[in-house]
Amino acid sequence: MESAVESDVRLSVLDLVPVRSDQTTSDALAATVHLAQTADELGYTRFWVAEHHNMPAVAATSPPVVIAYLAAHTKQLRLGSGGVMLPNHAPLAVAEQFALLEAAVPGRIDLGIGRAPGSDPVTSLALRGFKGRDAQAEREDIENFPQYLDDVAALMSASGVQIALRGRRENYGLKATPAAASEPRLWLLGSSMYSAHLAAAKGLPYVFAHHFSGQDTEEALATYRSEFRPSDLASEPTTFMTVNASVAPTREEAEALMLPNLHMMAFLRTGMPLRALDLVEDAEVVELTHQQQAIVDAGRARAIIGSPAEAADQVRALAAHFDVDEVMVNPVGSAYRGVDPRTSPARDQTLTLLAKELF
Repeated sequence: MESAVESDVRLSVLDLVPVRSDQTTSDALAATVHLAQTADELGYTRFWVAEHHNMPAVAATSPPVVIAYLAAHTKQLRLGSGGVMLPNHAPLAVAEQFALLEAAVPGRIDLGIGRAPGSDPVTSLALRGFKGRDAQAEREDIENFPQYLDDVAALMSASGVQIALRGRRENYGLKATPAAASEPRLWLLGSSMYSAHLAAAKGLPYVFAHHFSGQDTEEALATYRSEFRPSDLASEPTTFMTVNASVAPTREEAEALMLPNLHMMAFLRTGMPLRALDLVEDAEVVELTHQQQAIVDAGRARAIIGSPAEAADQVRALAAHFDVDEVMVNPVGSAYRGVDPRTSPARDQTLTLLAKELF
């Protein structure tokens, strides 16, 4: 069910289940559960979890597992993947997982699908299975992505698919679940023009990862809308965007809380060894190269950051500029030393302060 809260801009949440240097994986999951409950109580529309692998600062390795856990601890929030990286998985496995989630909490499941591996090349190969897999097979998986996307949608439907087998007179029926009464809402995720063209051609709802890549956002959304072909999955262009956010009583505090995440992205993009998310005090004494500082500055410039009123104005301006009526915020605040490891007060605070201004 969709949120009944009235707002000038609908708000949703993206969560990578971040792991700070003071947290175990168990701690990070506990903090994510509380974040989802906060979003549920405040009236956010949806809560999506990402898929990343072999990263010390990210515990969201398996979206369907996290979604099932969150479904047991929330009441009305739409839950989904932002996203499942389809080249890592067999289409039938994805379809089965999300058909089962939809059966468990009907009307609350979104299946966001992406094309990127969400990992480094070695981890990506391990996900697909070392035996019999090589670079050529991986390229084929990526090239076949549009077909895999169709396969997932068809397998989750009530009718399933019919497969013609050699030497068999009748087609072989294949379904993700025996008796589907409803289907997850399928979305295509992207951070490039490729995804915009594909989403439009297939008539899929589309989400642009502005939090990760803000360079092509405007062009991608415009292309999607202009090329969109209506389908059974969407009768008109349906889209929103993601953005990193840190909101606190003062802009100074919001910037301090966001700094560890900005550093993490700078380390990632300059090939530095990755580590758990720094606490604020540790991030404040880190020395960056000129290249890393430029990445930090660019990330800060495209984020929602500031006091509640400032941040709300930034959300409204972003929604107006890109012509979307929903914005998905990724609350990226870290924590100060001494905070309970099983909590993420800065991330909870971001959701609470934004809701007070926008709902």
